[in-house]
Amino acid sequence: MYQFFVEPQQIQGREILIQGSDVNHIRNVLRMRIGEELAVSNGVDGREYRCHIAAFTEDTVRCELRFIKEDGAELPSRIYLLQGLPKADKMELIIQKAVELGAFQIVPVAAHRSVVKLDEKKAAAKVSRWQAIAEAAAKQSKRGVIPQVRQVMSWEQALEHVKNLPVKLIPYELAEDMGRTREVLEKLEPGQDIAVLIGPEGGFEEREVASAVAVGAIPITLGRRILRTETAGMTVLSWLMYLLENR
Repeated sequence: MYQFFVEPQQIQGREILIQGSDVNHIRNVLRMRIGEELAVSNGVDGREYRCHIAAFTEDTVRCELRFIKEDGAELPSRIYLLQGLPKADKMELIIQKAVELGAFQIVPVAAHRSVVKLDEKKAAAKVSRWQAIAEAAAKQSKRGVIPQVRQVMSWEQALEHVKNLPVKLIPYELAEDMGRTREVLEKLEPGQDIAVLIGPEGGFEEREVASAVAVGAIPITLGRRILRTETAGMTVLSWLMYLLENR
């Protein structure tokens, strides 16, 4: 079943209005017809509104609500992925997969060892592109919300952004003891907001890890192998998805 996002005000009782570029996609690309079913989310409350197409106008697809599915595809915890800026187009893949795995928010971080340096204009253009990728991934994976991609932050700004979250995990190549990692993860409870801090290709500097620990981050190991930056975040998110959805 195809899924689309609308603004909350476009859900008006039992009538749901789909507008914008999705109108052409529904009518001319998918060639959907009156009576066909689709799913709609408002990108905020996580609900899935099941409806069918009632009518087409020039700029609107009018749908009639059938029922609301409360138990959508969202994880029981909000996960904030703080991703050190990687090289080339790796960030696009990271955002796509992070959304599929349930991340609530992605924060691009200009860490000290990040090779990529973005000025304000380039950063704004990149974030706009990344947000579009997040929305497409949310549609594909039938998410109830569109995860937000924040503006690029410095390491210090990123720590300030998540310092009050109850759980902060920082995979670090110098961390040891997989048993300790397992112990930390098994203590997590649904409903806890969780920040995952991932370094760029060059990893974290010791002072970055120290500053993260100072605001309550817990260093963990991901195993005996050194993972690429685009693999590390996916690994942690996969673990969290498994653990949180099975509690």
